[in-house]
Amino acid sequence: MMKHLRISVAVLAAGFIASGCVSSGSFKKMEASKNQEIAAVQQEKTALEQQNADLKQRVTSLEQQNADAQQKVGSLEQEKASLAASNQQTQKQYEELMQGLAQEVKKGELQVKQYKNMLSVDLASRVFFDSGKVTLRKEGKAVLKKVGNTLKGYENKIIRVVGHTDNVPVTKSLRKTFPSNWDLSVARAANVVRFLQEVGVPPERMVAAGRAEYDPVASNDTPGGRQKNRRIEIMLIDKSLVSEMSK
Repeated sequence: MMKHLRISVAVLAAGFIASGCVSSGSFKKMEASKNQEIAAVQQEKTALEQQNADLKQRVTSLEQQNADAQQKVGSLEQEKASLAASNQQTQKQYEELMQGLAQEVKKGELQVKQYKNMLSVDLASRVFFDSGKVTLRKEGKAVLKKVGNTLKGYENKIIRVVGHTDNVPVTKSLRKTFPSNWDLSVARAANVVRFLQEVGVPPERMVAAGRAEYDPVASNDTPGGRQKNRRIEIMLIDKSLVSEMSK
């Protein structure tokens, strides 16, 4: 376009000069003016081309953002579906546990609790152990055997057995064996795990731990509260959650 404009200006100027209508000075002014117009048009053309390139880049960026958003929505929908399925499974397992252990629940020998993605079986310590002892009582073994048989089917769960005590210190006569409630609570949990293994619960799915008096469910200021705190807690935790925690 610039070339054509320059040719046109030159032709017109030559014609005007030849006819004597335009002086040399006027021609130079006309040429300078046309050159300015040409430069302005060229500058405008360059600006438009740059805007066009910027718009194309912006469109590409928006398309990528839209694709990323769609992918994120799909991922969130999958997580939602997975959580719904997990909650449904946990609810089903809770109902199965309640049905399987209904008689023991009714007697007050244990409680079954449901959390978001965990199940917990709280066993009254008095049913399983004499005061200050870690050997399982006969009555406790009968209840624990039923619990173990119920737990066998939950292959996707890690079984965490936790011993709890009240805040009464271990008596002097027992301190050589159990220096503190820590030792007592861990020993009781370990004996429960060993018995569950004997009734067929896979040992690689179990963990034994003790919390002593440091995770009470009631006040230790009353006999009734202390009795509630003396307990064995069996928690069923999803293997996937345990793997995530270990990371």
